[in-house]
Amino acid sequence: MSVAVKIPEVGESISEVAIGEWLKHEGDFVERDEDVVVIETDKATVEIPAPESGRVTKILKQTGDSASVNEVIAYIDSDAVNDAAKASTKSNNAVDQSEPEPGKTPKTKKDESASQRVDAPERAKPDGQDQNVQPPETSDQQSTGETKEISEEEKIPDSLQAPKYQAAHDATEQRPARPAANRDVKPQIAERAEEKLQPVRPKKDVQVSSRAAERREEIVPISQLRRKIAERLVQAQQTAALLTTFNEVDMTSVIELRRRHRDAFAEKHQTKLGFMSFFVKAAIDALKLVPEVNAEIRGENIVYRNFFDIGIAVGGGRGLVVPVLRDVEPLGFAEIEKAIADFARRAEQNKLKPDELQGGTFTISNGGIYGSLLSTPIVNPPQSAILGLHAIEERPVVRAGAVVIRSMMYVALTYDHRLIDGREAVTFLKHIKDLIEEPARMLLQI
Repeated sequence: MSVAVKIPEVGESISEVAIGEWLKHEGDFVERDEDVVVIETDKATVEIPAPESGRVTKILKQTGDSASVNEVIAYIDSDAVNDAAKASTKSNNAVDQSEPEPGKTPKTKKDESASQRVDAPERAKPDGQDQNVQPPETSDQQSTGETKEISEEEKIPDSLQAPKYQAAHDATEQRPARPAANRDVKPQIAERAEEKLQPVRPKKDVQVSSRAAERREEIVPISQLRRKIAERLVQAQQTAALLTTFNEVDMTSVIELRRRHRDAFAEKHQTKLGFMSFFVKAAIDALKLVPEVNAEIRGENIVYRNFFDIGIAVGGGRGLVVPVLRDVEPLGFAEIEKAIADFARRAEQNKLKPDELQGGTFTISNGGIYGSLLSTPIVNPPQSAILGLHAIEERPVVRAGAVVIRSMMYVALTYDHRLIDGREAVTFLKHIKDLIEEPARMLLQI
């Protein structure tokens, strides 16, 4: 029976997808629920499993083609038999039938090879011990059947027999003429020998073609995910009045806190204590203080939210994605760290679900993990702001009138100036700075 492979519902408002890599091809056998093809949406990549076991008989859509939800992209013959499994069964039966008869020793490959060596003629003995082996004949002996002695006049000059052919050739040119006995050397033989001994130099056209081969281009279609990323970034630049404000945070207290409790935290919660959980907690407190940063412009209205869905920008296998931590306020540090680690792992494997990439009221992007020292992040529409974190570096700073070395991080807040004024943006970023430099304030809520 022929079974259709269709594009499933992959998320709200997604009506079209792009066909990615086919994991099975026409003629391949596939098991039920085994992944057949990868499809790309504007938010994530999704694997489509086989609805039934069978053989792929027809593929209707190729890599790069577009397909609508519920459209048929392939057919599977569910009545087909797995030839590989059938062949394996026959092979096992053949091995069982090849067992030797009782009381009879089977003949191995080693015994057969030994038998062949016995039947083969003995090798020639060195130094002419085997009288039946004749020494190799020269070309003159092969042509006439008689041994011919080569006179001194027919010998090739010594300069042409030297291993360092170039030096010998130069020496030959400077050597005085040989006696008449050596002038009868055949010129054709000498010329051919000199040609063979001259070094081979590559031709110019070969070098040009080699350089041309290094200059190449590879053309690949833009994925749905990359196309959507480009569309949203351009939309943010064209529809919002974006502005960025900066500050720097002394990370010394957080680093010391992590150092003291890192092992105990990992042992109890089975996850590492990172910096992101501190910034997520600080961002929630700052969003409560400045609610405009958690709001959005919707038509002619401003929508304020009393919940906090924090997007965490991570680099995926196919580009930057922003999975969302929903209702973050009641979560503890360990729950936040586990969720972020899970997002990062599945983003690399292209395993994030489309609904995990939708929504979000505020975004945090940590470019510091790639070594970024300072940047201006772009708002993820329809959100109104994004917090950018950067690399931690030891820098000299002034504390209590003295210059000391501290672990410092630049932070940036890009915001939509249509909704958020500079005063609110600076207040928001300054509050995060205060909480990170004194993390106890997050516990005391001051």
